[in-house]
Amino acid sequence: MAKITTTRYDVAEYLRTPEEMAAYLEACIEESGGDAAFVAKALGNIARAKGMSQVARDAGLSRESLYKALSGERTPSFDTILKVIAALGLKLHAEPS
Repeated sequence: MAKITTTRYDVAEYLRTPEEMAAYLEACIEESGGDAAFVAKALGNIARAKGMSQVARDAGLSRESLYKALSGERTPSFDTILKVIAALGLKLHAEPS
């Protein structure tokens, strides 16, 4: 039997356009079940795809604090989320459920 080699999947490598990033974030919000850390991790994946240093600059945050906030291990403040969403060139919107 042939040995199967696998590689680690990194979604950030596949998020190339703003449309793909928005669709990914939308799907993660829907699947989150209200878990803010899960959504923060999704934003972190998008930020890595776009370039964490540039996103940190555009959001007015340090790169290190941005990595920590979007690690998925903590829940960042809503202020941080709004800054990151704006820095990513995305919009947050609401619709009736």
